[in-house]
Order: sequence, then C-alpha cells, then structure tokens
Amino acid sequence: MLIDATAVPADRGGVGRYVDSLVAALDADGARLSVVCQTRDLELYSELAPNSRIVPARESVATRTGRLAWEQTTLPGLVRGLGADVLHSPHYTLPLANRAASVVTLHDATFFTDPVLHSSVKARFFRFWTRASLSRATLCVVPSRATATELNRVAGADRRVLQIAQHGVDTDRFHVPSPEEITQVRASLDLGDQPYVAFLGALEPRKNVPALLRGFARACQGRAQPPTLVLAGQPGWDTQVEHALDAVPHRIRVIRAGYLPLDQLAGFLGGSLLVAYPSLGEGFGLPVLEAMACGACVLTTRRLSLPEVGGDSVAYCGVGAGDVAAALTELLDDPARRSALAASAQLRAKEFSWAVSASRHREAYDRAAVLHRRGRH
Repeated sequence: MLIDATAVPADRGGVGRYVDSLVAALDADGARLSVVCQTRDLELYSELAPNSRIVPARESVATRTGRLAWEQTTLPGLVRGLGADVLHSPHYTLPLANRAASVVTLHDATFFTDPVLHSSVKARFFRFWTRASLSRATLCVVPSRATATELNRVAGADRRVLQIAQHGVDTDRFHVPSPEEITQVRASLDLGDQPYVAFLGALEPRKNVPALLRGFARACQGRAQPPTLVLAGQPGWDTQVEHALDAVPHRIRVIRAGYLPLDQLAGFLGGSLLVAYPSLGEGFGLPVLEAMACGACVLTTRRLSLPEVGGDSVAYCGVGAGDVAAALTELLDDPARRSALAASAQLRAKEFSWAVSASRHREAYDRAAVLHRRGRH
C-alpha cells in the first residue's frame, strides 16, 4: 500500500502524530509499505519506517492549493508507478481519478454538525471532500464509533464501508515524566515551582478555550495562591480567546506557551495539577489520551468520542464556563481524587496502542483491495 503523507504539517499536531505513528507501526508490523511525503519529512519517515520505501514529492506541495493540484494530477501516476494496490489518503481528500483501491481517513463530522466552529471556507472545503470520499473511496477509516455514527446521520455514510480504527498513543513520547523532564518544561515556561493547569490544543472555537478561561478565573476566586493556566498549542482563529484573556483578573496568571516541542509534552502534561480539555466535540480526542498516558488527571466533556477515550478514568464537565468552574474547583480542592484519576488514566491509556490501530488499518486495506476487485470504485 501507499500512504500519502504530504498533507502532514511541519508542526506535528493531531493529524501529524496520527500519520507518523501509523507509518511507524505499519512498518514494524511488516507491511509492504510505501510513503510519499514532503521533502522536509524524507529523513523523518526514513527513520520511522526503515523497512519501507519513502518517496519525496518532487513538486511543491507546501501550500494547500499546490498539494491538492499535485494530488489530483501527479499522485495517480505515482500510484501506478509504484505498483500500489491500495492508496491511503489520511486526511479527507483523495485523487478522484485513481485506478487502485482507495482508503480515506475521515477524522470527524463537526464540519456538518457544528460548522460555526470552523471558518466558513474550511467547513465548506471539508464537507465537500467528506462527501466526495464517502462516494468515491473504496473504504473510509474513522477513529471512533461516535464519528461513524455522526457520518451516518449527517452525511448518509454507509456503515458497511466505514472501518473504525481507534488511535493509539506513542509511549516513547507520552509517558509518566521524570523529574528532569518536568524541571525542563517548567524552566522553559518560566513557571518556577508554581502549580499549573495545562491545556494542549489549537486555539480554535471547537476547543472551547474562552469557557476554560472564564471557568478557570472563577475557580481561582478566593484562593490565596491560585495556580497558573498554561495554554499550549498553535494559534487558531478563535477571536473570543483574546476577549476572554482580557477579562481574566490580573492576579491570575495565564501563559500562552504556543507550540511546544514534542519532547516537552510529557513533562508538560504529566507535571500539571490537571489537564483541562473542555472540547465541544472530537472525532477521537488524542490530547486526552496522551495526557492520560503521561499520568495526568484529565478534565474533559462527554461530547462525541471523548467518553470512548476517557471511560471512567477522567473527570467530566459541561461546556459552559460555570460547568468548567465547578469541575475545576472540585478537582483543585481534592488532591486524592486527582491522584486516583491520574492512576486510573495511566492504566486505561495502555488499552490504546498504535500496533492495534495499525492492525485495524491493515484490515481496512485488505477489505478495500477485495472490494476494489469486486468492482467498488
């Protein structure tokens, strides 16, 4: 099979971590794998998949427009040239003219269910490509039962051509941190010995950061030594974040850390009092799983797939600022419960592995090859 990794951004957010980890797990599992990637990622994928064929995309694919043009014009020829039986497109889009079996990963359905949480251009783009993939791909992979259910409900997806393959967690990067790892990230964030609440994710409307900011400020009222809130992740387009930040009382410290290197995330997540992730809905919720693997106490919501990941090992709250404040207050006042949840979360995280995810993806590739031979696309 051939995996098209050209859509992976330079900063490894959720999609990047999914593709990187899947490629490594498939290679370790002995899959006959080729990977096409941007030239900047050639060395990375050569290290992640030493037994696979890594092919750089020679044309410019750094911009979305350039990549989409390459996908439609050049990628089909590459599929033929490499003799691939199955093409896996891991981020919604696929070449419309492709003679091999095609598998597309659809990460969530919020472009249909909550379009206001995305820019209008992005929502229209991904609605179009979700429908196109459901119509044209041989098989579609989704990361959770919730996503499969939503795609069936809002886009008419045929459940028979959806393969659920939950994500795993990279335990080399996401693990209970050493004291040295915690010290390093504290120094880089200028935290000293001050306790902190962590958030990890892009500052986009779906992540519900304004409600987190308002809820955190309420939870800190009356505390002699309130913790710091650290927002880590790439900037998004949620204009309400700035307004919510402006309303935080001056005595309450909020750090906008921006993008943190991957090698600092275990120390960041595992060194926190708790990780707050009050999302309005996720296709899977990889930051929640990664925080659990780092031995963190996690607070999230019951929206969409998040209970599939957290189970009984995380705390839940509603999505409003008052809900977040009440849950944060309860956890900040109860160290024993935080400790119990953190221990439970660490154990539950072991149930998710990229090896199992790779096995489910290989099932999808095999099914797609059979369906293709029988005449489905």
